[in-house]
Amino acid sequence: MYNVAIVGSTGNVGRKFLEILEERNFPIKNIYLFASKRSAGSYLKFKGQEYLVEETCEDTIKNKKIDIALFSAGGDTSLKFAPIFSSYGAVVIDNSSAWRMNKDVPLVVPEVNPEDLKNHNGIIANPNCSTIQAMVPLKALLDNYGIKRIVYSTYQAVSGAGMQGIKDLEDGLKGLEPKKFPYQIAGNCLPHIDVFLENGYTKEEMKMIEETRKILHSNDLKITATTVRVPVLNSHSESINVELNSPFELEDIFKLFEKTEGLTVYDNLNELKYPTALNVSGKDDVYVGRIRRDFSLDNGLNLWVVADNIRKGAALNAVQIAEVLIKNEWL
Repeated sequence: MYNVAIVGSTGNVGRKFLEILEERNFPIKNIYLFASKRSAGSYLKFKGQEYLVEETCEDTIKNKKIDIALFSAGGDTSLKFAPIFSSYGAVVIDNSSAWRMNKDVPLVVPEVNPEDLKNHNGIIANPNCSTIQAMVPLKALLDNYGIKRIVYSTYQAVSGAGMQGIKDLEDGLKGLEPKKFPYQIAGNCLPHIDVFLENGYTKEEMKMIEETRKILHSNDLKITATTVRVPVLNSHSESINVELNSPFELEDIFKLFEKTEGLTVYDNLNELKYPTALNVSGKDDVYVGRIRRDFSLDNGLNLWVVADNIRKGAALNAVQIAEVLIKNEWL
């Protein structure tokens, strides 16, 4: 049994941590909830009991003997407090972008690169939600055919922008002005997630590119991305175009995906079966459909990949990392 802390416990992902830990009957001895000073003093329910939310500060951390700390409180909080939790013996699994590209911090999707967890130094990074779901089918393709190039086009739900993103969609439907997004999201698509960089890409797009290379251990992999915020409440959808190194038969791709852990093939055009944000919301697996050959180039493949961005794209992936650590005694 383990002492578990949740940092950012009152946010979307923090609450989902609690839900998933309970669903999966995670072996918890004590659970400790942390949040900002503003949220401290409130209570959250876990397994039928109410737990006090404490302010995240060293004084509330140091005497608790925490084994695992699940973070979803933003990059600044992670940069400040992850080393503090680690110094008191906790293994931190961080959901922000703060540590992802640090060469000494593993960036892990458990179905894809669990072996990277062996080399952690007390901090482990959870990848970007849009990256996580892409990795599950892409790793299977990389291992079996090799990958020459990836083109990402994403259609990302407002829940990925937190509670204010959800509120902007709700307000927009009432004709109110947005507060989170630069334009109304209701009835609109915004090709702009995170800040623009000097190269014309957004930070979200570069996250996908750089994180994919790190997770797949392919630093020279050719990747481009366009990430778009859409007026969908939950679940990210992605069109992924892949140029493989080796020829393939479409039937073999289906068979490969059907046996890939964490991946559900949902693809039957005669029955109009393909994944949508609504039918994948609340599911643990990554869903893939519209699997078809790209006839415009040799060894080209098109995929439509959908996952619940708050579950698999955030909280579930972090909990799965913790489960791998426990199973392999890598804490």
